[in-house]
Amino acid sequence: MQERGLKIKGQAIKLGDNINTDLIISGRYKFAITDMKELSKHIMEDIDPAFSAKIVSGKSIIVAGKNFGMGSSREQAPLVIKESGIVAVLAKTFARIFYRNSFNIGLPLVETDTDKISEKDLLEIDLDNGIVKNLTKEAQAKIEPLPSFMQELLREGGIVNYYKKHRKLPQI
Repeated sequence: MQERGLKIKGQAIKLGDNINTDLIISGRYKFAITDMKELSKHIMEDIDPAFSAKIVSGKSIIVAGKNFGMGSSREQAPLVIKESGIVAVLAKTFARIFYRNSFNIGLPLVETDTDKISEKDLLEIDLDNGIVKNLTKEAQAKIEPLPSFMQELLREGGIVNYYKKHRKLPQI
């Protein structure tokens, strides 16, 4: 993630609605693979076996529809997304537990209308000012700016890193 005011830039990898945690990382790997780097090689493979090959580490953004991250509260799902090199996830809506788990590990999630974003569009997300720019289509959409405590979590790389540095939790 690029600093300077929480701006994130990346290329869209498009998915649909109702992407559950078993689709993000299949349950068959839950106990078989404990190394996150190795586990991340299997991201979304039940949707697209070549999904991990589409990811450009530090430069890819998942763009999905409604209800992203639904299903179990499997913590490996957001961890695998982050470990794979995905810098953010944009979706129309997120499952509540997935949303919380993602911010706790420092993975930015943005709720916005994703209908006009296509595969490989170049995106810029400005979390401070609440804007998602589609640089490919020269369009932009307003989003709700993140509360300051959530921005602090992202800047520190998640709640554990925040606590290690500050020895307290962020103020809400």
